[in-house]
Amino acid sequence: MSQPASRSWQDLLNNRHPRLIEAAMAMNENDLPRAEPLLRAHLKELPEDVEAIRMFAELAGRLGRLKDAENLLRRALELAPQFTAARANLALVLYRQNRPAEALDELELLIEQEPGNPAHGNLMAAALGRVGEFDQAIATYERVLARVPEQPRIWTSLGHVLKTVGRQADGVAAYRRAIEQLPSLGEAWWSLANLKTFRFTDDEVAVMRQQLADPKLPEDSRVQIDFALGKAMEDRGDHAAAFAHYASGNTLRRKSEPWDADETTRFVDRLIEIATPEFFAAHAGQGCQANDPVFVLGMPRAGSTLVEQILSSHSQIEGTSELPDIPALARREEDYPLSLPGLTAEQLLNRGEEFLKRTRIQRKTGRPLFIDKLPNNWVHAVFIRLILPNAKLVDARRHPLGCCFSNFKQHFAKGQAFSYDLADMGRYYADYVRLMAHLDRVQPGKVHRVIYERMVDDTETEVRRLLDYIGVPFEPACLAFHETERAVRTASSEQVRQPIFRDGTEAWKHFAPFLGPLEAALGPVLPAYPEAPEA
Repeated sequence: MSQPASRSWQDLLNNRHPRLIEAAMAMNENDLPRAEPLLRAHLKELPEDVEAIRMFAELAGRLGRLKDAENLLRRALELAPQFTAARANLALVLYRQNRPAEALDELELLIEQEPGNPAHGNLMAAALGRVGEFDQAIATYERVLARVPEQPRIWTSLGHVLKTVGRQADGVAAYRRAIEQLPSLGEAWWSLANLKTFRFTDDEVAVMRQQLADPKLPEDSRVQIDFALGKAMEDRGDHAAAFAHYASGNTLRRKSEPWDADETTRFVDRLIEIATPEFFAAHAGQGCQANDPVFVLGMPRAGSTLVEQILSSHSQIEGTSELPDIPALARREEDYPLSLPGLTAEQLLNRGEEFLKRTRIQRKTGRPLFIDKLPNNWVHAVFIRLILPNAKLVDARRHPLGCCFSNFKQHFAKGQAFSYDLADMGRYYADYVRLMAHLDRVQPGKVHRVIYERMVDDTETEVRRLLDYIGVPFEPACLAFHETERAVRTASSEQVRQPIFRDGTEAWKHFAPFLGPLEAALGPVLPAYPEAPEA
C-alpha cells in the first residue's frame, strides 16, 4: 500500500465517505462521543483505511486509552509501513506511556524519512532527556533550533535540559529567548521562577503583569504567570501580594484538576487494614531479593532532592530521577490495593524483576546501588516492601507548615493535584504520616526517616545515620554534595548545588497569617512533629 499523505482532520472533509467527513468534523470540534461510533462504523466497512485507523488512534489517545491508541497505530503501520504521520503518533503515544526507549526507536526511523521535520527532533530530544541522555538531548534541541529558531516552546524545552545539567546561565538565556518570541508563554516565566535562585527584574515583573491583564491570555499561562509573580513578590518581601498570586494560580489550577481528599484517606485506611504483621509474615522470603534500589519518598518539597544529592555523592550510589515505574506497576494491579494479599510468590517476584528491568535504562554508571526519588511512592510503600523486600526506603520529612506551603507555591506540571488547596494538602500530609507511622509499627526499622531540620542543624550526624542504614561506609564527598556534578531534574536543582542553608526552614513563617485552613487540616500531626501522633 502506498504511503498516505499526512493530512489534518480538516483535510479529510474532502473525503468521499460521509461518515468519515462527519467524524473529522466531530474531532475538530472535540466532540469525541459523536466521533467514536462514526469511526467504528466506517472501519467496519473499510477496515484497512489507515487514515481512519490513525484518526481512531488519536481519539483513543484523547480519551486516555493510550494502549488502544498504540495498538491501532501499529495496525496502521502494518498496512502502510511508510505512513510517517502514524509513526509520529506512535512515538508520541509510547513517550506518554513512559516508554521513551521504544519511542526513540520509532523516532530514528522518522528522522530517516523526514530529516527536516522539527517536531520529530523535538520529541527525540524530550525522549533522550527522559532516559538521562542529556548531552544528546541538548545537541538535538540545538540542531532543531538552528533550522527553525522561532520556536519559543522548543527554547523552553532546551532551557529545562540546560537547567537539569547545571548550566543555569544558558538555561536562563534559553527561557528569555522564548519570552522574547512569545511574552505570553507562561511556562517560560514559571521556569525562570522555578530556578529558585533566580530573581526577576522590575521590567520582567511589569511584562508579567501586562500579560495577566490580557483577558485573552490562555488559562495555563495565566496560572504559571501567577505562580511566577508570586515568587517575584516573595523575593521583594511583599508576602500578602505573593500569597494572593499563589492562591489565584492554585484556584485556577484546581478547577481543571479537582482532588478528592476522602479517596486518599480511604486508600490509606485500606492499606493499614491489609498491612498487618501477619500479612508481611505470610509473604516473608517472597518478591525479588535484589538490594540495589533505594527509594527516597515522602511529601514533595520535603528535602528528597537534598537526600538524593547527598547519596549520589557516594561512590557506590547512583542518582537517577523521579521514576514512574512503581506507580505504573501498581496501576496494572486489579482492585489495588485490596488485591495485594492475593498476589502469589511468583507474581511478586515478577513485579520486582520487572521494576529492575524497566529502570535499567536510567542507570549510566556501574555503581551497585541506585535511587528512585519519586516522593509520592509513599502510597506504594507496602507494595514496594512486597516486591522488593531488600530495597531501602528513606522517608524524607519536613515541618508540616514549611513543607505544605512550599507545595502550595510550587506549580507542578502534573500529578500533585492535592497541592492546589491548603486544606487538601493538610489532609494529604496527615494521611502520609499515618501510613508511614503504621509501617514503623508493623515493620520496625525497615524505613529510615530523615528530618529535614535535623539534617540542616547537624548534617554530618544525619548523613552518617543515613549511610549506615543504606549499608555503605561514610565518605566525605557526601558532605560536599553541592560540588557533585550530576543531572538534577527536580524543582530543587539549583538549591542542591549550594551548601545547606537554613533559610528554607523559616520562609513559611512570613505566610503564617494565611495558613489557618492548613493548620486545621493537619490536626494533631502539627503539634506532634517530628514524631507522629499516637495511633
